[in-house]
Amino acid sequence: MTRLILFTDRLQAHRPLDEVVNRAIDGGARLVVLGEQDLPAPQRQDLADRLRVMLDGVKGRLVLAEDTTAFRKCHNLGDLVAAAEAEVGFATLSPIYPTRSKPGYGPPLGLAALGRMAQVVPLPVYALGGVDSPQRVRDCLDEGATGVAVMGAVMRAEDPARFVKELMTA
Repeated sequence: MTRLILFTDRLQAHRPLDEVVNRAIDGGARLVVLGEQDLPAPQRQDLADRLRVMLDGVKGRLVLAEDTTAFRKCHNLGDLVAAAEAEVGFATLSPIYPTRSKPGYGPPLGLAALGRMAQVVPLPVYALGGVDSPQRVRDCLDEGATGVAVMGAVMRAEDPARFVKELMTA
């Protein structure tokens, strides 16, 4: 299983989303979750098709944000237990740290809560929210996360390939 999941957000991207994702793939990203649910269906399908081609070239995977059989976004232990009972492929737990991307999801859970909750469920749990440095990646992994999920930090990165590579080496 991959250690890094990339969530898209074209509104935070400093360049065209295709380019950001392509550069992140160059840096090692192999699992991308396509959000962009506000796009008209034909445009979103076209974007998904383009991203799939990029990911197919590196044996990667594209997941649509609304695919609740693939993963669930969780914000507490109850959510994680429900995700495990639904036998999804993986879950994200957020926010772990303060985050610029989604500030309305309440106070950060913190590393200790991540550690406690990730150990309770028998599914891969990815730390999401404010994971914007190699040190934070290491801290999340040390607490028992399967990996990390990133969005805004990669979307805003000057060099998404280099930034993803830095996170992946952590």
